[in-house]
Amino acid sequence: MLDPTKRFSNRVENYLKYRPTYPPEIINLLESNCGLTAESTIADVGSGTGLLTKLFLKNGNPVYGIEPNREMREAGEKVLAKYPKFISVGAVAEATTLADHSVDSVVAGQAFHWFDRLRARLEFVRILKPGGWVMLAWNGYRVKSSPLMAAYQDLVVRYGTDYSEVQREVDGCEVESFYAPAACICGRFGFQQSFDYQGLKGRLLSASYAPEPDHPDYEAMIRDMGKVFEANQTDGKVIFAYETVVYYGQLPAR
Repeated sequence: MLDPTKRFSNRVENYLKYRPTYPPEIINLLESNCGLTAESTIADVGSGTGLLTKLFLKNGNPVYGIEPNREMREAGEKVLAKYPKFISVGAVAEATTLADHSVDSVVAGQAFHWFDRLRARLEFVRILKPGGWVMLAWNGYRVKSSPLMAAYQDLVVRYGTDYSEVQREVDGCEVESFYAPAACICGRFGFQQSFDYQGLKGRLLSASYAPEPDHPDYEAMIRDMGKVFEANQTDGKVIFAYETVVYYGQLPAR
């Protein structure tokens, strides 16, 4: 597969416009169970355009956005420029450049499956303060929630250039073993986006596995996406359903 640090270089505009944020309930969860306060320092690893970072900045937290992809990182810097507690860092999960024991929590949204798990774990232990927490989150499709979501899933399976490989990466994360010998806890939150035709198209094209305009399958994919939209729209809109899965726990040194 394409180097994960380069996968989204040509997707930035659609990523910014059409990718979902993260449920604000995440903040409540971490406040209740992980001691999060507005003073807690966060390292958002694989921060991309800042969708998860923004959630913590709005809570008042100082946040290091760790992002190796230049195009994604620069887009995030523009979006988050109004937040004085945001620090952008061009680095990878396995070598963040942050100081030892400098952050209260490490978080990663839609990114952990791209990390070298062993090296990233060592790095997280290094930069976390004693008693620090790690939270890993994914926004997944609720495939069985509606005919639209089932049809959209069929679309990306049919046309995604390496969709199966990406899903194997996500499904094979072995999150529980990452936290071992400590335990991790899983929380789930449902939410949704409303898209017109252009929005659904942009959401599709934000995926790293979606064929780009110069790909021989591009026109057929867009045609079939249009059919999916027309079959499921009401007043020119469709509802795109997600389930956000959140894992959180601590990382004792092994």
